Formats: sequence, C-alpha cells, structure tokens
Amino acid sequence: MALKNETRSSYNTKAFYEEYVSGMNSRQLGKQFQSDSDRVKKLYYDAVEEFNPNTPHSDIPVFQKCLSLLSALTKRLNPIRRLIFGVSLVSFIIYYFFVIIGFTGHILHPLLLPLSFTGMLLILLIELLEKSDVQRELDFARDIQLSLLPPSHLNLKEIEVYSFAATALEVGGDYVDIIKTEKGTYLFIADVSGKGMSAALYMVRIQALVHLLIKKSEPSPKELFLELNDYLKSGRRDKTFVTACAAFFPNEKDHFIFARAGHNIPLIYSQEHDTTFRLNTNGYALGMTSTSILKKAMEEKKYKFREGDSLLLYTDGLVEARNNLGEEYGEERLEGLFSIYGSLHAKTITQKVRSSIEQFMGDEKPIDDITFTTVHKKAILKEDHIKNSPQSP
Repeated sequence: MALKNETRSSYNTKAFYEEYVSGMNSRQLGKQFQSDSDRVKKLYYDAVEEFNPNTPHSDIPVFQKCLSLLSALTKRLNPIRRLIFGVSLVSFIIYYFFVIIGFTGHILHPLLLPLSFTGMLLILLIELLEKSDVQRELDFARDIQLSLLPPSHLNLKEIEVYSFAATALEVGGDYVDIIKTEKGTYLFIADVSGKGMSAALYMVRIQALVHLLIKKSEPSPKELFLELNDYLKSGRRDKTFVTACAAFFPNEKDHFIFARAGHNIPLIYSQEHDTTFRLNTNGYALGMTSTSILKKAMEEKKYKFREGDSLLLYTDGLVEARNNLGEEYGEERLEGLFSIYGSLHAKTITQKVRSSIEQFMGDEKPIDDITFTTVHKKAILKEDHIKNSPQSP
C-alpha cells in the first residue's frame, strides 16, 4: 500500500483529478458497489414489507413496490428537501411527457429539465454537507472514547500489560481496562452487542459502572459481574447484552482470580509446562438473564500465574476477522501463534498477533471491532529477592 504524501503542495487540476479518483480501482469499486447494492436491497424489502404486511412478495404489483420504495426513501428527507425532491421528480416526468405528446414548443418545456437537475443537485450537496457534519461529530466521539481507554502499555511491579484496539466503524462497543487498587490489579475486557454509536455509548456506561463498583468495594470478578448484571437488568426495555472477562491479580501472589460472562475463551501460556491452556469457565453474558440465575451458573476460578507466564484476552472480532477469500482467522490460528510466542513480553506478543491478523486480512476491512490484551508475569530480579529477604540489612 503506497503512503500518501502529506506535505503541502499547490492545488491544481492534476491534484484535483488524483484526489477525485483516489480509491477507484476495480476491486474497491466492486466491493463498494456490492455494499451499496445490499443496502438498497435491504431498504427495498423492508419498505415493501412495511407497506404491504402479510402479503406475499409475488402478489404485490410492481407499481406498489416502486411506490413503497419511493416512500421509504423520501421519509429519510426533511419536509423542505422532500418538497424539492418532489418538484424535481415531477419536472423530470413532465419534461419527457411533453416530448412524447409533441408539446416541446411550450415555454415551460426547456426549463423543466434544468429545474429537475438543479433540485436534485441541491439535495445532494445539502446531504453531503450534513454527512460531513455528522462525520466530524463521530470523529470527536471517537477521540472521547479513545481517551477513556487505558494506555496501550502498562508496566506494573509484577506484571506488564499491552493492549490493542481497532474499531470497525468510527466508534465501537469493545472495552478493555486495567484498574490498579491497593490489593492488586483488575483486568477487564468486554464486548457490547452491536456496533457503532449505540454500542459505544453503552460501553461508556459499562466503564463508569466498573470503575464505580471496584472503587466502592473491590469485589471479586464474579461479584463484579453480578453487580453489573443488576444494573443492566434494571432497565426492562433494554435488550442489549454484554460479554466480558474479568481477572484480578493480587499483589505479590503467583495466581489470579478469573470469571467469564459468555465471552471468548482466553488463553494462558504456562512456561513451566511450555504449553497453552484455555480458561473455559461457565457464565452467561451480562443482561441475558436474572442475577439469581447468573449467580448459580457463573464459575470463578483461581489460576496459577508464575514468572514467564502470559495471558491473552480478546473479543470475537479478532478470531472472526476474514480475508479476501472469506476465511476466518479462527481460534486455532490464534492459539498456535500464542503457543509459539507466549513466553515473550506482553508488547512482543501483542505485536506478533497484530502483525499476523493484518497479514491475514490484507486489504479487507474488519467487520467487527478487534480488541485484545496481553498480560505477562515478569521475572523477579535477584536484587529484588535480596532486598525482600528477611536476612537483608
């Protein structure tokens, strides 16, 4: 992929042409055409079903189908744009009606086509300006969301953590956080159902609740999930659910406490056994069931975490990423990669996974948010052993 030259230069016809045709290669045009076609098809079938309920598609007249689609399109316009669109469309039809009946000598005939074109162009320009404003707001929302996430690299006393996050849209519903307390360190990763702005807003809500609950009582991972579920189920109309994993690393201990709420199964690398294990604990997604049922179903386990061990947590966007052949990256590929590099530092492991997924996807865009984080148990230096020894002065 060629890098764009961002140095300032004179703006001329050639520059305008290059900017205008950027991204217009056959492959990208084909994908964009397919995406737009699918969007129009969905709009068409939704419109026909909305205006003709309980009627088989084959029994609906063509005129009725066209009218349903036109109504669905114009409903997206505000009243003034709808008026301009209607006048433009009627002018276009009348122009060719005059041609058919041979009424081209009328004084209005030469004005109808320019009127129609001007109206459509005006609507297009206004819609583009509005879309630009919305994009600017989304970029601002993205900046806010990224500011709420922890630094990608945290080097604590006993563990080091390195994270990666990429959204499929401008904003996303994946959430990863590291929270340090007096007793230890919490690691939290979650995936809100859906994508885009609604998922992002829900993610911010989850983050606020997680920080509030941990600051309030420093609960265990299971207790944290149960309290979160109480908040999520308090809104009966809310159909959103959240999958998540939570791990707590007590200070100066060789283990961590873990619980999983319907999330992708994390991986842990054991240097002692030189192998990779899956942390497959039971638990429903948050918001899917009552807290009493979740309490019975959810498991909380303690896992050894010694020098040289590593933990990898990720969202489904990582393993479900696809290449240009439609193949998924998959859990087996990720587990194999982690088995090879699991003994290395967190930053190196994360970079290896990132490089692997980028190479696998090529030019394909992610269909879902991709988020993963790696935790590595650091080796204790001999100086630290001597300093902490009871016999040291």
